[in-house]
Amino acid sequence: MKSIIEKDKKIRKSVVQHELKRRILKSIAYNQHISIRIRWQVMLQLSSMPRDSSKTRLKNRCIITGRGKGVNSGLKISRIVFRDLVCAGNITGLTKSSW
Repeated sequence: MKSIIEKDKKIRKSVVQHELKRRILKSIAYNQHISIRIRWQVMLQLSSMPRDSSKTRLKNRCIITGRGKGVNSGLKISRIVFRDLVCAGNITGLTKSSW
């Protein structure tokens, strides 16, 4: 699991590093008032950028376990870790219900 977490950190770092350049190139590429030749060159520059610099490559992962499914996007922890934290009493105001 540690390798998955490290890979996720690497991808997130790449996204932040290339975000500004990617936004500028995309705005030029989709501008209809610029000639097709320039837009084509910009699209080639975009396609030559690293794949991991795209935002769509990001996946919500639990910051504790690295689990990719059942992750609460607000807390950034998985449902399993959330349940364990609630049962242990580490989250104030919440208790595990039983009836």
